[in-house]
Amino acid sequence: MEEYFNSHTSDFKYAALVIAIVVVLLILTRLLNKRLLKKRRKKWGHHHLSSSLNIAQRLLNVLWIVLGIIAISFIFVDEEQYKLLNNNFKLVFYLGVLSVLTIVIAATLNLWFKRVIERKILNDEDPTNFKFLRYIAVVGVYLTGLLFGLLAIPSLHGVAQTALGGAGVIALVVGISSQEALSNLIGGMFIIAFKPFRVGDVVAIDNSIRGIVTDITLRHTIIRTWQNRRVIIPNSIINKEKLTNFDLDEQKCCEYVVVGISYDSDVDRAKEILREECENHPFIIDNRTEEQKKDGQPIVRVALIELGDSSVKLRAWAWAETYGKSIGLKRDVFETVKKRFEAEGIEIPFPHRTVVMKAEEKDAVNNENSI
Repeated sequence: MEEYFNSHTSDFKYAALVIAIVVVLLILTRLLNKRLLKKRRKKWGHHHLSSSLNIAQRLLNVLWIVLGIIAISFIFVDEEQYKLLNNNFKLVFYLGVLSVLTIVIAATLNLWFKRVIERKILNDEDPTNFKFLRYIAVVGVYLTGLLFGLLAIPSLHGVAQTALGGAGVIALVVGISSQEALSNLIGGMFIIAFKPFRVGDVVAIDNSIRGIVTDITLRHTIIRTWQNRRVIIPNSIINKEKLTNFDLDEQKCCEYVVVGISYDSDVDRAKEILREECENHPFIIDNRTEEQKKDGQPIVRVALIELGDSSVKLRAWAWAETYGKSIGLKRDVFETVKKRFEAEGIEIPFPHRTVVMKAEEKDAVNNENSI
């Protein structure tokens, strides 16, 4: 046994050195991760990079351990296998470092875009372009890292070269075009280029979905409804639908406030009450032209628009600064108008129908009731 240890002393020293180096690298990786986290949190003011740095630390820990095992394996291989093992050592080291760099670069880019987007929102500027470019940049970094990784693997070297070449790009586009992925991507680019809506706009899709645009990704657009639900619509579909944008260009909105009164009620008094309640609301704005002001026209126009089956319908044209305020104005005016109508004896009728019976049917009904 002593002879065996004496003959392999150099191997034991080499293995101990490798283990020591691995332990030191693990400790340095942990210390570096903590320092970067502290520095990033101080610079960026939040913790968005924490998860990415933790993933990078785990990858590096695995990398050091795998490289240590391969390095120790050199002791047990002959000269023929030494070259193969050496190549594997270099390949694992390259792929490990490439993976860590890809994750860190992508996370840093993503964090930078988030910082710019937050600054845009605080300055009341449009962040739509940066939100869309963020996804393109992050995906581009990961795809680049993947291709460079494929280039390093001998069996996949040809695949990576083909993908990087012009023929590979064309084949890739043709392959994707048969699916909806490309149409969604191009649809997102059209949205960014022509801007039918932006992040933060209030929109209505085909008069069935209404809400605020919260994000535009490579694949879909996310709309937060008034019920705080997120509706995810593929970009290829949203480009085909009829869309109403309440925040495009001029944001002020005219809301129709329609109420019905009975035929016996005073129409003029009802119009006056409806006008007063609209004009007294804090959200109302004066949308009259200078000529209309000189002519003495009221801020809110009220007119009789329909003689219905059981009611006379009145409409007020009430203007507000935004679509959201116009909805609030309409909701509040309905309540105050109903109270005013009840106080002044103006009836809001229930739907009713008059039934006319022939004389013979009337006599038959009377006979049945007498029996």
